[in-house]
Amino acid sequence: MSQKVWKRNFADGHGLEKALAAIKTPGPEVPIPHPPATFEELAASDFGGKGFTLSSFTASDACELGHLLDARLRPFAATQRPALVHVSTASGTTLYQGATGAGLLPDHESWVRRKRATVLRWGVSSYLVGRKHGNGDERLFAAKNGLGPEGAGVYAIHGGGVPLRVEGVEGVVAVVVVSGLRQEEDHGVIADVIRANWV
Repeated sequence: MSQKVWKRNFADGHGLEKALAAIKTPGPEVPIPHPPATFEELAASDFGGKGFTLSSFTASDACELGHLLDARLRPFAATQRPALVHVSTASGTTLYQGATGAGLLPDHESWVRRKRATVLRWGVSSYLVGRKHGNGDERLFAAKNGLGPEGAGVYAIHGGGVPLRVEGVEGVVAVVVVSGLRQEEDHGVIADVIRANWV
């Protein structure tokens, strides 16, 4: 079964307008849908377990996605739940990074780096890798992948890292990461924003 190809259905600046509106007029927290809980259900769904295949992906798309995530997450920061949003190419160029509010710690950067490393090594979402290994059993993950304590620490098998692909291009072209909420929300918000703004 081939993956759906998602096409952007808005003009440049749409995400920035949404982010500015969220800053000027903060709204209430809207619950973030959680991804399917099991490996099999998540892998078979269009909820980003294997990532999203886009019709195209540019720096402009990365900024739009980053701003839309910021707008969606800003109400959570108002209740002391800030998040770090990161979008980068597979080769490592950061195209967007932003904090949704005050209170982030250096540890958020570490989580972003580790979730991104997981996506790039296994080519699927960090949440799906966690579901595959005993619903986040880090010892099982390390043992199955031949990773010692140092090696296992490079990766995070928690939700929030999602691969982006482009139709007709082999492999992952970019990674989007959210860190700061519960892992189901970190993953869920990425899927929610893409599914709401790409068709």
